[in-house]
Amino acid sequence: MKNRRTFLKKLAAGTVAAGFLSFTKKASAGEVQLKGALIHHVFFWLKEPGNKAHRKQFEKALEDLIKVDTIKVSHIGVPAETEERGVVENSYTYSYMVMFDSLKDQNIYQKHPLHLKFIEENEHLWGKVVVYDSVDA
Repeated sequence: MKNRRTFLKKLAAGTVAAGFLSFTKKASAGEVQLKGALIHHVFFWLKEPGNKAHRKQFEKALEDLIKVDTIKVSHIGVPAETEERGVVENSYTYSYMVMFDSLKDQNIYQKHPLHLKFIEENEHLWGKVVVYDSVDA
């Protein structure tokens, strides 16, 4: 029953997020704001970014990692092909951004078996990791 409840909760959150994202296209930044959230943004530089097997393993691992139930919103990305400017950092291989309701939820995530498994099974793939955690100013 718990799995069904978790699935329904995530489905509802996804539906709300999908509606939110389409809504933001019509709203100004001042009208739509994230308040009270903890944003956890991680950038990974793979040792062998051209290795297709490593990329496939890493992407699967990231998809498994976002199953942690304290995560409210997630985004897995690669560098955008934006215009080169001196302030743009696009040397990373993957960007992983998740949002939590609170620091407590992020602390649960840090000790969660899926997070620990992700590190154990994939840390040999990356050469560098940079983490940015932020809360409301």
